[in-house]
Amino acid sequence: MSSTTRHKSRGESRKVHAAEADAPGSHRVVIDFPKPLFEQTEQAAAELAVNRSALIRAAVEQYLERLHRRGLEAELAAGYAANADLDRRITAEFASVDYETF
Repeated sequence: MSSTTRHKSRGESRKVHAAEADAPGSHRVVIDFPKPLFEQTEQAAAELAVNRSALIRAAVEQYLERLHRRGLEAELAAGYAANADLDRRITAEFASVDYETF
């Protein structure tokens, strides 16, 4: 990428950031990417026809959703484990009822 292209890209990026910064509750974030990751990000943004900021926001949103889901799954697993003995006792108590229906 030439320095002209790089500056042009940054200028375009600044225009997008300025519009996004006007949005209520919006915050600008500056991050450093290793060159290979930056190049992959640029390529993906071009292929998806979105700007880099939108791509990165979507990626962070998906990552945070996955973390949230994992946390919920861990809470459910802990709840099931904590109630396992009670569930077994209830199942044993109603086992005779199941046999009566056959």
